[in-house]
Amino acid sequence: MLRSAVAIALPRDEFTAVSAHLFEAGFESIAVQSADELEALLASRSDVGLAILDSEKDFDQTLEMYAILHEDGRSIPSLMAVAPRAMDRMRLAGQASSKDEYFTRPYLPESLRWRVEAILIRAKTSDDESDGPILETAVEVARPAELHGRLIVVFNPKGGVGKTTIAVNLAAALQLNEDQRVLLIDCDTVTGHIASSLGMEHPRTVLTAWTEGLKTGLAEPFGAIATRHRSGVSVLVLSQSPLHTQILEPRRIAEAITAARSAFNWVIVDMHPDYGPLNQGIFSLADKIIVPVTPDVPCLRAAVQFADVAAELDIRERLALVVNRANSGVSVSDVERVVRMTAVARVRSAGMLFIRSANEGQSAVERFPAAKVVGDIKALAEWLTDTMNPSGAKMGSGLIRVLNRAWARRKPGRSRSRHTARTGVL
Repeated sequence: MLRSAVAIALPRDEFTAVSAHLFEAGFESIAVQSADELEALLASRSDVGLAILDSEKDFDQTLEMYAILHEDGRSIPSLMAVAPRAMDRMRLAGQASSKDEYFTRPYLPESLRWRVEAILIRAKTSDDESDGPILETAVEVARPAELHGRLIVVFNPKGGVGKTTIAVNLAAALQLNEDQRVLLIDCDTVTGHIASSLGMEHPRTVLTAWTEGLKTGLAEPFGAIATRHRSGVSVLVLSQSPLHTQILEPRRIAEAITAARSAFNWVIVDMHPDYGPLNQGIFSLADKIIVPVTPDVPCLRAAVQFADVAAELDIRERLALVVNRANSGVSVSDVERVVRMTAVARVRSAGMLFIRSANEGQSAVERFPAAKVVGDIKALAEWLTDTMNPSGAKMGSGLIRVLNRAWARRKPGRSRSRHTARTGVL
């Protein structure tokens, strides 16, 4: 796949580190130190797909560069460094639907590589689907103009905390009660059991589809590979065996997940408890990362660890704590204090109810719709719907709105000064 060039306006040491990771992914990195350099670059090359800007060091310079990215019919997305205090003031409840994104220092250079990939994949998918025909698959596909699915990851580095239970029932609640199109992905190739929990004994897997594709030359989207559960949820399993999964290359999975967002309101991903390349790649794409935490010491320690890792990966603001088995003797406030997060939902204990549902191949949302614990799951689904705005309406990033307002105020003067420089007349 051809890779776009990336213009980078970061300090020299950061440019070196970030460009090394981008080079591994096949991107050309081009250093720009001023608005004039960026303008000259864009005038000479048409393959610049993204700019990494640094509003923390020089906001006015960033404003000039941001304007250039959107002049003369351009709409080049940007990934901007901002001060943490600015992030706190401008952050909305949820990821913006704008093409632009921002990050804070300190950050891992590798995390920017994944974010660059995600932004460019989204932009390419949007352009391809708007310019070309919409292909029909075995699973009915909604038009990209109508959907831009939110990616919700369910993760905790400790097993046995209810990740799969919450993922399955959250997907069912969004599909049935919020009237949404949902793709539920089991990304755990070791201990994943979403399919068996829903009574789906031998679903077609990504491993099978991609292996067949080596012979046929066909590349099926995730929506076509997925199996439709009777609840209406589309269920996708990467593999039902932990062996011979080399074809499930992390970058390709990340690209396929991003493409799937144009066919669903929600993509819910249940993940294996590790910090490997696949999980890090999916973390970088996620709009929200739900962290189920049970009130016990091992789980609390794991959640604290993940919060620290999330800060290093620059995804800390995307975490959403869900206290599972919340009526087990430790108060929710104590859990919040230990893990340094505010709970967005609490789910009470109801082990046998979930077991009975799974034995019948259903979610608890389907089997026991009036149960109190199902009400807890529905409340989480409602919170996501309210905060993430999955209908596709443009929420807009706080930072991007600030930039646009400032650009609107400065643009006439800026345009006049550049016009003067080019023509010599006012």
